[in-house]
Amino acid sequence: MSDSKKEAAVLSQYSLPQPVAIMEVCGTHTTEFFRTGVKDIFPQNLRLIDGPGCPVCVTSNDYLDTAIAIAWQYNCVITTFGDMMKVPSSYSSLANEKSKGLQVEVVYSPMDAVDMATKNPDKKFIFLSIGFETTAPTEAACVLEAKRQNIKNFFLLPGNKLTPPAVKALLDSGEVNIDGFILPGHVSTIIGKNAWNFIATDYGKPAVVAGFEDYDLIRGTVMLLDLLTNKNPIVLNEYTRVVRDDGNPKALEILYTVFTKGNATWRGIGVIPESGLDLKEEYAIFDAYRQFPVDVPPPKEHPGCRCGELLRGVILPAECPLFGKACTPEHAIGPCMVSSEGPCSAYYKYGRK
Repeated sequence: MSDSKKEAAVLSQYSLPQPVAIMEVCGTHTTEFFRTGVKDIFPQNLRLIDGPGCPVCVTSNDYLDTAIAIAWQYNCVITTFGDMMKVPSSYSSLANEKSKGLQVEVVYSPMDAVDMATKNPDKKFIFLSIGFETTAPTEAACVLEAKRQNIKNFFLLPGNKLTPPAVKALLDSGEVNIDGFILPGHVSTIIGKNAWNFIATDYGKPAVVAGFEDYDLIRGTVMLLDLLTNKNPIVLNEYTRVVRDDGNPKALEILYTVFTKGNATWRGIGVIPESGLDLKEEYAIFDAYRQFPVDVPPPKEHPGCRCGELLRGVILPAECPLFGKACTPEHAIGPCMVSSEGPCSAYYKYGRK
């Protein structure tokens, strides 16, 4: 019997006399728990809670409102990853605005935006810098390259966020009972396992950093259940083939050469101190916020969208009255249905019964 099958047998036969709620912080984990079928072998009494692990989902509407306003007012080209195109802003979306003539280009890397700026010096290119610690070092490297080449028509609209402060905010709120955490492998390759130790030392909760293959998900869940059963509040690393205790020092060096911590607004949570990444003063010439000031109307949410509650773990997607009815991937009302890492998208594609 393969290791994966052995671990699956252990998980499916696990005995939990009391209900247990674990949160998977990463949006990719949300999708993979469903897609691989691992959630189907959960033991009775084990509940999986979705967390704020989708960077597109947690980005507040005023970010896109600002991007659209800058692009129109200053005749800029917006460059972005494809999953941002259909994300609703307060009043529109990038896809809708592009149909009206807004210049929007889908890229596969922020370096593509740098290349576009180099080849088209008469145009201004803004990259929508939305992501977590995984992608932020690459964007920092692009800024360093643009500075090295003295490129004056490439800009970032900073919107990156740091994940540990969001987990801390959820724990501080006490709104949802979370017994333990499955922690994001991709993020942890950058920040390291030790960045999560506060979950155990400050809050007495166990947690496991896990990878994304079915074996990782099964093994990580079993490790977490063992910690809970033995009342052992520590943080373990299942993803040892990639994640180190102190992360990736070089990536962190590049990241904090360009960015500095700042306050950030998270959808459904609000402002979390030092959970965002702002461009340092010496890189202000690349900051679209500072180079292209605009006034935008106050942001607004669709009155029926419950993405904010989903991202705090208060409800599951099926508990939103719009889920699968008015809100589908083809006609999404909230970002949680648009992004491939969104909980509604995962439940819609793989989790509906």
